[in-house]
Amino acid sequence: MDGTQIDQDMITTPRGLLFPRDMDVLKPRIAGNLRRGLYENKEGDAVLRIVQPDDIVLELGGGLGFISTLIAKRSEAAHVHVYEANGALADYIKRVHAANGIENATVHHAMLGKRKATKDFHVRGNILASSTDETNGDGIIRTELVDVVNAGQQTKAIKPTVLVCDIEGGEAELLPEMDLSTLRAAVIELHPQWIGPEGVNAVFGAMMGAGLAYYPKLSTQKVVTFRRAWPLR
Repeated sequence: MDGTQIDQDMITTPRGLLFPRDMDVLKPRIAGNLRRGLYENKEGDAVLRIVQPDDIVLELGGGLGFISTLIAKRSEAAHVHVYEANGALADYIKRVHAANGIENATVHHAMLGKRKATKDFHVRGNILASSTDETNGDGIIRTELVDVVNAGQQTKAIKPTVLVCDIEGGEAELLPEMDLSTLRAAVIELHPQWIGPEGVNAVFGAMMGAGLAYYPKLSTQKVVTFRRAWPLR
């Protein structure tokens, strides 16, 4: 693929990541934010500073594949496991990984949960606002039945050392149910407008219960970072 073809078929971000032009996924606002380096910028800064060589990263809510591609391409993580419930986005993430030559990442079209099951997933016109919650947000265009895999079994098999989570309000329900004992750090986007103070407390409680503490240095507004230990300086 020559440079001209890349310009025609790909959007290039300031961080050097390539995204296939697909108007079903990349709406004008999203495409513009990618070009300007505004898309998931805070999360990107946090994960690049938190991920260390040989980390196993578990990402819940893969979105466009920005964070998983950034980690796989710009850090020395051993592997990134991405769970994405939206089938269209799971396929798109695989295309993004291929465009960027990513080989140390696996995309799972599924959700984690307390037990193996299936669950309704509501796809919205704003594709990145899709979720399992029918009431939070509007513009539902279709509902898909998605596989739920046992969170305990998956984390036991993967043994993640870093968690990245952006699941549109599902964090309050899921994280307290997960075994987070192998984690060294976590970067979580909270959705307080949907989960409320009780949900925020549930997330912080789950992290504290796993021995991780809030790390303000790499936290910004709704993007919160947790670490097991850090230098007291």
